[in-house]
Amino acid sequence: MNILLLAPHPFYQERGTPIAVDLLIKTLSQRGDEIDVLTYGEGEDVTYPQVSIRRTPGFVRGFRPGFSFRKVLADIMMAGIATRMASRKHYDIVHAVEESAFIALILKGFFGLPYVYDMDSSLAQQMVEKMPFLKPVSPILRRLEGSAVKRSTAVVAVCQALADTARSYDDEKSICLLHDVANAETSPEDITADNLREVTGAAGPLLLYVGNLEPYQGIDLVLESFALSRQETTSRQAEIVIIGGLQKDIDAYREKCQQLGIGESVHFLGPKPLSQLSAYLRQADILLSPRTKGNNTPMKIYAYLQSGKPVLATDIWSHTQVLNPSIAQLAPPEPAAFAKAIVKLVEDPQLRAALGSAGRKCVEENYSYDAYKKNLVGFYRGLEDRIAAKETLIVGDGK
Repeated sequence: MNILLLAPHPFYQERGTPIAVDLLIKTLSQRGDEIDVLTYGEGEDVTYPQVSIRRTPGFVRGFRPGFSFRKVLADIMMAGIATRMASRKHYDIVHAVEESAFIALILKGFFGLPYVYDMDSSLAQQMVEKMPFLKPVSPILRRLEGSAVKRSTAVVAVCQALADTARSYDDEKSICLLHDVANAETSPEDITADNLREVTGAAGPLLLYVGNLEPYQGIDLVLESFALSRQETTSRQAEIVIIGGLQKDIDAYREKCQQLGIGESVHFLGPKPLSQLSAYLRQADILLSPRTKGNNTPMKIYAYLQSGKPVLATDIWSHTQVLNPSIAQLAPPEPAAFAKAIVKLVEDPQLRAALGSAGRKCVEENYSYDAYKKNLVGFYRGLEDRIAAKETLIVGDGK
């Protein structure tokens, strides 16, 4: 098929949604589809067979994850460019990621183009969480999100929670549950990653967090919990390594560590290449996902589990739709409980080994690339059949 893929984010960058879109493009390109990608002006240039990439003007830059007014401006530019592209070329379908579903609505109105709504998050929920002053208008935001779901041909949801959200708007909607996959499997011979113990000087257990430092990720929770955990003698040799984040966020959290008295035991390494992720995960003793908000499963969870190392995560729906006590240590998102879980894992290497082994087995059985590819290719084959049947019906009626 000829596909117009709307990707409203910097592309390519090594963070959640762009990584997922990269995998989507690779899989559809291998299927034989021709894809025009429209994305933001910011990002690394990448190439794929039968894929062209067009960008919005690059003067708007510095996009953080989640809603922002910079994104609104970039999306307005995307809408204009997408309209011109659709007026000049025949597309069989639009694949619209996150808020670009509203651009796809415009294209459907102008050109009758069917679209797939790729839900990587609930936009209504995300906006209210980031800007609480919008809570009074949350019913309006939900109606807008519901309209995008209802008018779509189908929905792609990255986790069960988002599939449930889409189903709440339209219980008959065709939904493809397309989990993210572990993407941290690399050859040890190709690794150029730092030795964490040499860099940090750590002698005791290493706790590792990988990801951005946005407030919803729970970095405040993990730092406060870590400070409490060090009241136990067995945990005083433990240290935390944090990979990722913007420099201004790192500076702010370093200051907080000093205030908590853990400045010498928390190490911020900044962003690292995705190709080195598996090497860092293998060096850790405990992997942290302290997220406090949201309902979409963090992509890092799959790489964490794949590493064979134990995962400590908050017991919110964002995690528990994939994690359970047999494959991860779960704790409420409050400092005392999370600190207790840290101490438990630090003190029990046998528990760490058991959880790590069970987590890796879970990923291999349920969240492999083969499973992802089978789901996506089958979904698109179904879309292709539906579009072909509709075109045949139109031609038949014309006769």
